Amino acid sequence: MDSKSYEAGLKVRTEVLGEAHVQRSLSDVDDFNRELQQIVTGFAWGQVWTRPGLSRRERSLMNLAMLTALNRPHEFQTHVRGALNNGVTREEIREALLQTAVYCGFPAAIDAFRNARAVFKELDAKR
Repeated sequence: MDSKSYEAGLKVRTEVLGEAHVQRSLSDVDDFNRELQQIVTGFAWGQVWTRPGLSRRERSLMNLAMLTALNRPHEFQTHVRGALNNGVTREEIREALLQTAVYCGFPAAIDAFRNARAVFKELDAKR
């Protein structure tokens, strides 16, 4: 992974997910998972998220739908926060999750709603 992609990815990843999240992820790096973190940061965030074809808002909404379909609650909650950081509203998140109910199934959408509400509750408590 070239350092230019990694640095670009680290910047975008931090802007979307927040410095605290990225620092937690990187502080947990060891010899076993170092390469995965480098690939995630350099490729996913540095080469894909930086592409001009979609906005960050659009990418966030797509991620929420895909993570719902894949049933990945931890990553889903992380990307709910990222979507909000990217300017996606709670109403837009709700609409995206209603759409997932049709194509991913109601159990997946119900879990996604549950996880989104947990993030909203946590964020509201900090206000």
